[in-house]
Amino acid sequence: AASAVVVGLGARLATAATSSIAAIREALRLPRPRSVVELPAGAELDIPGLSPLITPNADFYRVDTALTVPEVDPSTWRLVVDGMVDRRIELTFDDLVSMGLDEYGVTLTCVSNEVGGDLVGTAIWLGMPVRDVLRLAGPQPGADMVLSRSVDGFTASTPLEVLTDDGRDAILAVGMNGEPLPLEHGFPVRMVVPGLYGYVSATKWLTRLQVTTFAADEAYWTPRGYSAEAPIKMSSRIDTPKPGRPVPAGPGVIAGVAWAQTVGIERVEVRIDDGEWRTATLSTPVNADTWVQWMLEWDAAPGTHYATVRAVDRDGRVQVEERAPIAPDGSTGWQRTLITVT
Repeated sequence: AASAVVVGLGARLATAATSSIAAIREALRLPRPRSVVELPAGAELDIPGLSPLITPNADFYRVDTALTVPEVDPSTWRLVVDGMVDRRIELTFDDLVSMGLDEYGVTLTCVSNEVGGDLVGTAIWLGMPVRDVLRLAGPQPGADMVLSRSVDGFTASTPLEVLTDDGRDAILAVGMNGEPLPLEHGFPVRMVVPGLYGYVSATKWLTRLQVTTFAADEAYWTPRGYSAEAPIKMSSRIDTPKPGRPVPAGPGVIAGVAWAQTVGIERVEVRIDDGEWRTATLSTPVNADTWVQWMLEWDAAPGTHYATVRAVDRDGRVQVEERAPIAPDGSTGWQRTLITVT
């Protein structure tokens, strides 16, 4: 149960004592962002079966350690920043949103995402830079990690240099695709860090940021066989056609998505059977932190064919061909999919 109450420069809540957290979220009105994500012309390709550029909240993947979704009241929520800092600080939800909010387009990926998997999605997040909050506390020399903690006890270890990098949009998010964070995606506050797998960065239901070192502390997944640091690996995926769904002979389209966060995708290449690599058409990138859509027109001959996809980033690096499992730091490999043409 919750009483009424956060009013002012931040968010406006009007709730009855008996309201559920879902109702509190529904009534929450977040401040207007100072800046918004403008989708450029050509950012979305209109192809049936292709993943949308922006993943709807209801379709966004979930991988949690929580058996039940935590219910956190914004009026009593607090964020503590402590550890190797000059000043221990404690912020309310209103304190946080009063710092000013901006929109950020960011693709998130789970380390459990297999080659060609669907544990990846893109959203327009509303929040403020983590570095602005850390700056209030004053990280001390020698610190190299921030251990973020959820209300359910989950922890993630994120390099301090990533969170304080002016060129990286690591944020504390309070909104997702034009509404307050859904309960299952971390309401009222979560972390979103471009370029790092979720298990080392995307703490939901955030309640504490402990400035520390990798030598002194470890996060939830580190002793369970995963790397302490885990940059997202460049990847590409075929969305359509799907295996087991025959397509008619003649002119057709192969399409999918690709991502290389913090750098961006330069091109996507597709090979049919053992043919030459062909360059796909890309959607207009939103930024280096979001995926791009791609498509390739082809003349489908009757029979069975294999389509293989790979990406190249803006630094000229080619997506790793060798297959590797998800542990300890994310899968690699080119997706190869069977296409039946009738």
